[in-house]
Amino acid sequence: MVQYNIPDFDSLPPVAGMPQGCAWGFFDKDGKKDVHGCLNLLTPEVVREAYKEARDGVSFSLNYPMDFMRMHSPRQPTEHKVISWREDLKMGNALVLDDAVSFNTQSSTQWDSLLHFGHQASNCFYHGTKVTKEQLMRDSRAYDPEKALPTLDHWHDRGGLVGRGILLDYRAYAQAKGIEYTPFSRHAITTADLEAVAAHQGTEFRQGDILFVRSGFDEDLAPLDGEQQNEKMTQGGWGAIGIEGTEATAKWFWNKHFSAVAGDMLGFEVYPPVNSEGKPDPGAHLVLHQWFLAMFGLPIGEHFELDELAEVASQCAGADPRDAMTEVEPPEPISAMLYSGSPRPVGCRGTAVLSIDLAESGPQH
Repeated sequence: MVQYNIPDFDSLPPVAGMPQGCAWGFFDKDGKKDVHGCLNLLTPEVVREAYKEARDGVSFSLNYPMDFMRMHSPRQPTEHKVISWREDLKMGNALVLDDAVSFNTQSSTQWDSLLHFGHQASNCFYHGTKVTKEQLMRDSRAYDPEKALPTLDHWHDRGGLVGRGILLDYRAYAQAKGIEYTPFSRHAITTADLEAVAAHQGTEFRQGDILFVRSGFDEDLAPLDGEQQNEKMTQGGWGAIGIEGTEATAKWFWNKHFSAVAGDMLGFEVYPPVNSEGKPDPGAHLVLHQWFLAMFGLPIGEHFELDELAEVASQCAGADPRDAMTEVEPPEPISAMLYSGSPRPVGCRGTAVLSIDLAESGPQH
């Protein structure tokens, strides 16, 4: 299988003014600035190998409803209107209904693009990009291709996200090992934990893998209405389980050569982050978002529904669907399955489908 020859974190070429480990320029080709980041690792060879692991065609949608996050938030709430051609548009007597949806992409299952969270010290997004919201609202078809921005529309240009998905089921591992926690607290999942889960499952890492981590946060949040969600988060001091947010964690992720990462968590990394004194501080900047999105070009998926997949993993004797073929589309909502035109999304509602092979044997819980 053809692979990128990727330097480890400490051996990446230095980027002026940026911390060691910044990957700007690594994926550039023919003198053009890269806009895909770590998705470049999803080569045809990687995708072909992934297809070999999906023989039975059992599929799972990993989407939560668009109004999944119903707690109090300064972000725009989801609004859904049903429009009748007869009653609302006065377009004759045909029986036709349309949807009109207005929502913040962060309110449910979605991917953070490489222009969602910047490197705060340099005030730059991926590859040193500096951009205004007005620029992002321009029609992408009218934009100079030589000055392309690393937005989600380019994911479609390369055919979306298709590759080998691996699920690290931290919740199941913790239950098996007697590790007690509440997802609504600042419970940090370390890289040592991830290695232990992988060993427990018998899961191996490969270049270009799309990593999914299950924590149980969304599973416990989903049944609650808005007031209950708000109460649950308030009781926990607005803490949320996630991956430990340190430079050492970022180094581990780069050295594993993932093409994208996602989880069933509030922000993938533990919240709140820590400040310069090492103390949890809601006002501090997220660490992994800066490393992954702004410096590596590594997409982050949030609020992925992983429970049904995990249940099949625990119930099917002789099956381990944690090692599966993954197809991910980052479309606009409802019927528009391909993104084209304005606006340029910086975070997008995602459709994720895992096709698994139930014939493969694997370790049980």
